[in-house]
This record gives sequence, C-alpha cells and structure tokens, in this order.
Amino acid sequence: MELKKLTEQQLAERLQPIFEHLHQNPEESWKEVETTAYLVKLLQEEGFQPQTFENMTGLYVDIGKGTPKVGFRTDIDALWQEVDGTFRANHSCGHDGHMTVALGAILLLKELEATLPGAIRIIFQPAEEKAQGAKLLVEKGVVDSLQFLFGAHVRPLIELQDGTYAPALHHGAAKHFTGKVDGMEAHGARPEQGVNAIEVAAALIDGLKRIWISPTESASIKMTQIQAGGTAINIIPGSATFSIDARAQTNETMEALTNGFEKVVKAVGTLYGISIDYQVDAHIAAAQVDDTAKNIMKQAIIGVVGNEKCAPEVVTPGGEDFHFYTYSKPQLQTTMLGLGCGVTPGLHHPKMTFNQKRLPTGAKIIAQALLLALQQVEGREES
Repeated sequence: MELKKLTEQQLAERLQPIFEHLHQNPEESWKEVETTAYLVKLLQEEGFQPQTFENMTGLYVDIGKGTPKVGFRTDIDALWQEVDGTFRANHSCGHDGHMTVALGAILLLKELEATLPGAIRIIFQPAEEKAQGAKLLVEKGVVDSLQFLFGAHVRPLIELQDGTYAPALHHGAAKHFTGKVDGMEAHGARPEQGVNAIEVAAALIDGLKRIWISPTESASIKMTQIQAGGTAINIIPGSATFSIDARAQTNETMEALTNGFEKVVKAVGTLYGISIDYQVDAHIAAAQVDDTAKNIMKQAIIGVVGNEKCAPEVVTPGGEDFHFYTYSKPQLQTTMLGLGCGVTPGLHHPKMTFNQKRLPTGAKIIAQALLLALQQVEGREES
C-alpha cells in the first residue's frame, strides 16, 4: 500500500490551521479539556468515532475494521512555565507538533481505510509531562490488543539536523522522589536537645554522592529542593521537606540508583534516630527499543525522504512517558521517530520554536510505518 492521494503540499495546507489552533491554546497536564474537545470534533467531522474517557482527558480513535494491532501515540499536554514574566501553559516541548503529526497520519490513512488489512489505533495521551498519562492508559487497557506502538518527538539541533529523521530515540529513565524529615525542634543555644532537619538533609545529600554506579553507565541522583525552618534564626528546625531527581540511561541502572537511595535513607534515619518518609511522585522508564519496530520505522523514513535523510538512532538523557508502555507491557514492540525540525533554543525553553514544515513529512513517515507494521502483523497471522 502506498500513500498517494494527498500531496505533501495539500497535507501541509490542511495541517497548518490545526497546528496554529493547538499552539495557541495550550493546556497543562490533566486539564486538556478544550484540547480533547477540539480533537474529538475534528475527528468526528472526518467521519471517525473517537473514544473518550469518563474520568480523564485524552482519547483514541481506530481506523479500519477489526481489533487494532498497531498504533501511534501522541501526547497532548503543555508545560506550565513562566513566559515573559507570567506563568501559563506553554507548548515548549512540541506536543502541538506531535498532535499535528498524528492528525496528518489519520488524514493520510483515511484515504486507504477501505483497503486496510486490519485496524490502526491512534492514541492522544494526556499528562505526559507529569509522567502519569501512560500508566492510566495501560490500566484502561488501551494498548492491550496492540503488537506495535510508535511515537514521535521533535528534536533539538544538537541531536538532529533540520530535515533529517531518526528511527529510534533512546531516552533515559527518571524518578522523582519527595520526602519529609521528622526531627525535633530546639533552642539555637541548645542544639543537643533537638534533631536538626537541615543537618539530616545534608547527610542525605552526602549519602547520595556515595551511591556507586559503574562509570560505564550514565546516571545521577541529587537533591533539587529543600524547605526547612521559619522566620526565627534562633530555632533549630525540626522538620524539612525535600525533592530528589534521579536519572539513568537504562532501567537497570535506575533500579540500582533506587536501591542506593533507599539504603541512604535508612542509614541516615538510623544515624539520627528519626523517621524519614518518602514517596515516588513520578517514574519515567528508559527506552526499550524493539529492533523490528526500529527497522520498520527506518524503512518508512527511507521510503518517504530517502536514505540520505535517515539519521542514526539518537541517545538522549531526557525522559519520555511513552516508554512506560513497554515497561508495563514488555511484549509490546515500540520505537519513536526522531523528528529533526531545528528545535531552538531547546526543548522546554519558553521561547522554543521549530520548523513546522517538517510536520507533514513526519505524518507521512508515521502513516507509512503504521502500514508496514500492519502488513507484517497480518502476514504473521496468515502464516
């Protein structure tokens, strides 16, 4: 099957107003109400039957007949950040572009819907920035029937040249811990009568530095927030809250960091004779790229833009909630398209921009990858 009916120029003209609307109407995680409504209306106008959720934002839509075996996932939320002195929702991670790519792929696949050998599922996932959306969609069974799942992400110039495309993104793992130190207040003149929460936190920081990870593995763990004490300087603070950011290139290394953190907390708590409570607020799994899915994506890239614009796989320290799907469902074959579109100054920068002309190309690559995967799945079942 080939994508012939819509030219890239025609597709670009269809997608431009869609991108502009999504870009100008960002919504933060779990508040993507208007975004969801806009996507539903757009899909219904194209003759599809999008499926929403009773208790959360986001949706999915199936193209073709039968149980979907292959799919594409896009994120729909924006970041909450300061822009020109005002905090607001802002699409500085490219999710407006990812949604546009997804909708472009849908428009392309619509032309072939009657002849598709099976069904394709397009997933519009909320709360990627909070690393929570994928987990809930897994729990709701949205990916249960899928054998292949693809994603896409715009890339900065330091990783991909504008106009090139990578068949895999090897994101790292991340964990965010928050906790509380329960010490004991005392007069500043009698520190021996209390347990200084700041000193406990300092011991935690020192302990984190002593977590040994092989030098061949990329990893870091550090305290990024601490709050303790009031307005009085002469009071030993008895309580403190803290946040920990952990990063690792692989899930195995993240497990080693987590075990080390737990040992540090236990040792420091025993040393000071107090309790230190903590919880995991977010867990982003590292990429587990499937070779077959990667080769399908590579074939799609070459088929759309040629071999010279197919870039090598990208290894990046950033995290992506997409990889939680494979972390939860190891049998799921996944990869992410790296969309080289000249992201500057960088992802999450409040003034981030990129070359929007690459979005129709990204849509064609994704649509082609979905077709190739569907043909492979149907071929397996027939044999």
